Amino acid sequence: MTDLPQTAPRADADVPARLPVRPGLHGLEPYGAPQLDVPVRLNVNENPYPPSAAVVADIAAAVAAVGPELNRYPDRDFAALCTELADYLRAESGADLGADRIWAANGSNEVMLHLLQAFGGPGRSVLSFAPTYSMYPEYARDTLTEWVAGRRSPNFSLDLDHVLAEIDRVRPAVILLASPNNPTGTALPLEHVVAICEAARTTGPAGADGPAASVVVIDEAYGEFRREGTPSALSVLPDFAHLAVARTMSKAFGMAGARLGYLAAAPELIDVLRVVRLPYHLSAVTQAVALAALRHREELMAQVASLRAERDGLVRWLRERGLQVAESDANFVLFGLFADRHSVWEGLLDRGILVREVGPEGWLRVSVGTPTETAAFRTAMEEVLER
Repeated sequence: MTDLPQTAPRADADVPARLPVRPGLHGLEPYGAPQLDVPVRLNVNENPYPPSAAVVADIAAAVAAVGPELNRYPDRDFAALCTELADYLRAESGADLGADRIWAANGSNEVMLHLLQAFGGPGRSVLSFAPTYSMYPEYARDTLTEWVAGRRSPNFSLDLDHVLAEIDRVRPAVILLASPNNPTGTALPLEHVVAICEAARTTGPAGADGPAASVVVIDEAYGEFRREGTPSALSVLPDFAHLAVARTMSKAFGMAGARLGYLAAAPELIDVLRVVRLPYHLSAVTQAVALAALRHREELMAQVASLRAERDGLVRWLRERGLQVAESDANFVLFGLFADRHSVWEGLLDRGILVREVGPEGWLRVSVGTPTETAAFRTAMEEVLER
């Protein structure tokens, strides 16, 4: 056996190698709300109602049915799921969409990432208006897209003149708007959606053929909780090939653990998303779980009405105590103003109630829970206010 050549030990052999972290990521903390073991968790806008035994049984049977085929890759275009999601949106919003207008991924987070991978990137920008969902700037960062944030009005609505001026000034590749907005709960009037889409027809990146459109993304993750009379942007989707409307099964369906988000858009927009997705990104198990949940949509959606009523009652209760409350079309409520919101947050936590310290300074956000959870929050809140 030939002896290997001997080499002298390097002088820096005991020094750990430094990782080549991408510029802009040094020292950053991963996204995530506090996960604390307390009796009442009202901080991450989950549906407080677990799926029924019938739903769980159907999900278990659906997963068992695909089990023998898990050695094969799943349907990469998830055709059956697209058909059922289109049917659901037709029933929920009156949107007459074909399966070719539906795209799905592992949570709405991945849907948003696909959009910015496809239409953002170096030298391009995404425009939104703060305060808004704190993950949006991270999607931009992760796709090397410039993040530009305009302002919202004092009541957290959008000033349409300001929005249109910013679109003209920034000329973004993507305009990202949540409706209802997180963390404020504010919904977009449909006429604003139309005006923004009209303005964005030629405000995107310029190419050899002239300027493209800005892709307008309306994030309706909490859309099912909107108040009566508040329309969905899905109703104008056929009018704009550069409009995408995103939804999720995490909130209204109570399927946060299933990780299924989706959007509706023109087929040509969805074709571009296929280019950037990872191969077979939506597992057979995820597809089976989502299809099972959709079979029980009437039962699952029946909870939405009670959560809306619980929300509206909570808004009234907070205002009766002299607090400011943002108008909400979501399953959460932003309330304040507090000179020391962290002290209020801690006071609630000391009483077993976890809310979210997020959004503009002085405000807190509470998710809508069950009647029992809401009652516990009210009791704790009264004690904190009386201190």
